Amino acid sequence: MNADKRVVAYHIGRLKDKRVEVRLASIAELAELGDAGALNALETVYRSDEDAAVRHAAQQAGRVIYAKQRALAEGK
Repeated sequence: MNADKRVVAYHIGRLKDKRVEVRLASIAELAELGDAGALNALETVYRSDEDAAVRHAAQQAGRVIYAKQRALAEGK
């Protein structure tokens, strides 16, 4: 596993933290990293987290990652 994948895995693991601020920070990092490997975890958070702000952040991060991946695929 390369360093980027380890960072993504680290932040995915933090999506289960009991503290809202930790989950939000990891969601922001995942959006910044733009790795498609985070999409399933973000979808799970979007569908099941008890905090509305976390659900919204997960949805937005998923959209950002999807857009980044689409742009890469189109060569932009």
